[in-house]
Amino acid sequence: MPGRSTVDPNELRAATAAVREWLLDESIPTPPRAQLGAAVRATARTLAQAAPGHSVEVRVPPYAAVQCVDGPRHTRGTPPNVVETDPRTWLLLATGLLTFTAATENGAVTASGSRAAEVAHWLPVTRL
Repeated sequence: MPGRSTVDPNELRAATAAVREWLLDESIPTPPRAQLGAAVRATARTLAQAAPGHSVEVRVPPYAAVQCVDGPRHTRGTPPNVVETDPRTWLLLATGLLTFTAATENGAVTASGSRAAEVAHWLPVTRL
């Protein structure tokens, strides 16, 4: 049986398809919380699968927080390398509709720590 962090590709496609129109057109109403949460969790878990490790924490409140990127592991308190953003920005990054550089430059993503930007190497995790 697959572990909790394993994402079925069909689940990932379905979750991102459910929010596709909203990602392409910001004027469309925000999807229901359950759909939005499913898309954020599936894409964040997919990132954690693609870039296993514990040196960077990616936070997308209130839906997901995953550790990824191989390297030094933190054990207590705030991790030294953190990427944090809102659900829409995360999904734009995860689907390749926005680059990590553009998102950090416009302030939509906060990336702290010397290794946080390494997350960009594994984005996008899927395409719409």
